[in-house]
Amino acid sequence: MAELIFYTNPMSRGQIARWMIEETGAPYEQRLVEYGEAMKGPEYRSVNPMGKVPAIVHDGRTVTECAAICAYLAEAFPEAGLAPIAAERADYYRWLFFAAGPLEQAIINRSMGWEAPEDKQAMLGYGQFELVVDVLAGWLDNHDYVCGERFTAADVYVGAQVDWGLAFGSLPANPAFEAYAARLRERPAYLRAKAIDNELIAAAQAASTDA
Repeated sequence: MAELIFYTNPMSRGQIARWMIEETGAPYEQRLVEYGEAMKGPEYRSVNPMGKVPAIVHDGRTVTECAAICAYLAEAFPEAGLAPIAAERADYYRWLFFAAGPLEQAIINRSMGWEAPEDKQAMLGYGQFELVVDVLAGWLDNHDYVCGERFTAADVYVGAQVDWGLAFGSLPANPAFEAYAARLRERPAYLRAKAIDNELIAAAQAASTDA
């Protein structure tokens, strides 16, 4: 049995975790979890009580939440060079949690059509969608990667948010975002991960058509 077990569905945030796993180069066992009864049933809930993917089990320890998976795997497989060095830690954790908190909240709220009145914006923790976008774009306009010139695990999570945001229109086509996403899309691990998930999606769609 592989020491790393990866629970996912290709049409989910599991794509982020797969990209991170591919960046580590670690061998892993894939376990696909279908939406509905399988994902919400007792067997999978024994892995993740939230009944959602992705999740990983490494040496018997379970990790859920994409940002946590990225950070954990960077430390679990240090030979991949994806964890921050001392001088990078401030930027690494700052932007990793910025993407997991303010950025994702702002994108989801905007996508759902939830707009807070001005006197309630402080309750959101991020203020305004436009502010969040401008802050992140301003950073990436002056840095090739989250920590400067070197790719780290933080770029997997932040990069996935930017990549998806551009693809689905939930983030504006800002030049800083586009340049950043273009750099990430050239990475071999990104391409491998996308190829695997795209093949799984195509197979599922074909099976659905034939059923």
